[in-house]
Amino acid sequence: MASNVSGLAAAIRGATESETFDLAGQNVATISTNIRNAFSEPFPLDKMIRITFVTGGGKLARGKYDADAAKAVTSTLRELGFDDDKGASAVLECAKLFKLQHDTGKNLKTVVVFPAVVGPSAASSGAEEGMQNLSVNGGGGSLLPESSPEGSIAFSSMTVFERMVASKCQTWTQKKGCNLAMGSIKTTLEEVEGKLMTGTTLTDPEQSFYDSVSMSALEEKQAFVKAQMAKQVEDGKLTAPERNQLLEQVAERLANLNKEKEEAEAAGKAKRGQQLSNMIAKAEERKSKLEKIVAKSPPPLKHEAEIGKLRKELEPLLDVHPRAACCPSKKLKRWDGKRK
Repeated sequence: MASNVSGLAAAIRGATESETFDLAGQNVATISTNIRNAFSEPFPLDKMIRITFVTGGGKLARGKYDADAAKAVTSTLRELGFDDDKGASAVLECAKLFKLQHDTGKNLKTVVVFPAVVGPSAASSGAEEGMQNLSVNGGGGSLLPESSPEGSIAFSSMTVFERMVASKCQTWTQKKGCNLAMGSIKTTLEEVEGKLMTGTTLTDPEQSFYDSVSMSALEEKQAFVKAQMAKQVEDGKLTAPERNQLLEQVAERLANLNKEKEEAEAAGKAKRGQQLSNMIAKAEERKSKLEKIVAKSPPPLKHEAEIGKLRKELEPLLDVHPRAACCPSKKLKRWDGKRK
């Protein structure tokens, strides 16, 4: 069907970046047909985009749109297996989701659709991207841009968040980064709440952030990630650096506990000494479990095969003697010829 569509449906399917389509002047039947033709099959893309439909507006624009325009879009999407999720954003995990929005600035009502795409699986894309480079520093006109990793964490629904963690945070280290990012987001939210408590007027980005993010939702997400981190250790799914890092942590904890125990016993604090003995026993048990873990290889990179080929092509450069830097060797010339 996708290859035979025309008109608006063809324009929608031809989108390679996020785009907006105005449904002014279209009736319910036309809207339903275009939506069905446009979204029946996955888009031929390797990344997520957002397709925004303007379905209504204020008094001046109200007569331009069918009163049931938004309903025509959403009901057809549901027939195609799409779900409504107000926390959806432009990430692969939000494929086949949509949300209704009201742009108060422009006084327009919209339906934002995240189509199915045929691109890389969530697993392969997540292995490369992970949740690295996380920082609560949106810049521009927003505290947390919706398309940033932090925005995905803060604004996503719990269902979408769990899917993102499964695909983008495969390693224990990535989950730890996600957990730290949530701590930073919570701090930002506390600072915004603090401004409100003192009667300080919030900026537009701060107000938008405050209206969209709740502390309880962040705490629920953080608890989920911590549980997943603990399970990953329990299941022995750690890379060598992760295993070594955790062993160093438990060794440091044991040293501190033993020191505290000696001080408690010297001070005649038998009860405290017993408590510390129990804590030491648990730490020793954790150390024993970690030592028995056979380290796992990290998840493959998204373009690992291509990277391997490039590394092989670069090998001749490593053979070039420093004295020949001003005069390329035969190997280097051969490599240059291959690149051309």
